Amino acid sequence: MENLKVKKLPKATAKRLPLYLRYLKVLNESEIVRIKSKDFAQITQVPSATIRRDFSYLGELGRSGYGYDVPYLVEVFSRLLESNEEKRIALCGYGNLGKALVNNNFRRNENLSIVAVFDNNPEMIGKTVNGFFVHSMADLKQVIKDEGITVAISTVPSKYSKDAIDAIVDAGITAILNFAPNRVKVPKSVHMQYIDLTTELQTLIFFDSLQEKSVPVKA
Repeated sequence: MENLKVKKLPKATAKRLPLYLRYLKVLNESEIVRIKSKDFAQITQVPSATIRRDFSYLGELGRSGYGYDVPYLVEVFSRLLESNEEKRIALCGYGNLGKALVNNNFRRNENLSIVAVFDNNPEMIGKTVNGFFVHSMADLKQVIKDEGITVAISTVPSKYSKDAIDAIVDAGITAILNFAPNRVKVPKSVHMQYIDLTTELQTLIFFDSLQEKSVPVKA
């Protein structure tokens, strides 16, 4: 495939790329070779105009009247997201959320895999819990080097999050998913994504309540 000429992607567009790839793979596995934006919109629940705009950042991916070639899109998005390349992941914080993530361990993408877990709880360190040996955070740098880990997930509570993130950055990781909502200062070379479940749920409830208020009630 020729080199892609990708324009600078808005963050909202970048967040939708994995969603697009997930459904494109489903279509490809179902041997559907062509899809139009209005049909893809029904599958993804993303407006067709948004899909066309997002795709336009990646160059000329489709043809007017024809739509999009599904196998080609799978190739493009896989390349952009490097989903054909194994990403070995460290999980820091092996509490309830950490155990849930390990139990799932990215089943929808076989190239994403949690390969090592870390915690500071002395009752867990050195033991095998749910199939994973629990390393001490003090061993983070060495284990990351030995295991070829390039991505980290932190489920450490907010009050300890800064120390955990500092240790992850010091270990050379530049891609971090942080489940603590409090912002942590990191070098510009480090890309950190925050997931705040409470905020996401409150946003969902807010928009749901707006929709309820906009629906006229018959007497």
